[in-house]
Amino acid sequence: METGRKVREITITALMAVLLAVFGMFRLPGILPGTEFQLSAPFAVCIAACFGFKKYIKIGILASAVQMVLGAYSIVNVTISMIFRLVAGGILSIFGVHPVTIVVSGPLGTVAGRLFLGWMTGTNPLTLIAAALPGMIFTAAGSVLMFPLMKRAVGTEMKRCQ
Repeated sequence: METGRKVREITITALMAVLLAVFGMFRLPGILPGTEFQLSAPFAVCIAACFGFKKYIKIGILASAVQMVLGAYSIVNVTISMIFRLVAGGILSIFGVHPVTIVVSGPLGTVAGRLFLGWMTGTNPLTLIAAALPGMIFTAAGSVLMFPLMKRAVGTEMKRCQ
């Protein structure tokens, strides 16, 4: 790979990681406690859809490292984020990038993260999933709305958007 192309790839990876980390720090409040919506979820789905699973996981690991260094995330937060990333990115990787997979990958990643959190804390996971339902709806809608924008913005850099 030529040097200029490698520099461009590293720069885009770092930029996406920082954006994912920043979006992960912001949450839109819900009507009930625990029903907030994390802005990074639809952005993450779009990254996975546009750049592919391998690059998405690299971006996610870098974003988690940034959040841990800044003190915004603990190892529990990182674990739940990685579960989300593995499930959401895995769905897009296995089943392809289609409107249906873009809609369902984020909510299913959230469900997987909530199942793990329930197991880890001894909390009923159905309660955690119910609290996450508004955010899952926002994630599904946000992913569908954000995907064409991300696809257009990354243009020739993307590997999987078509």
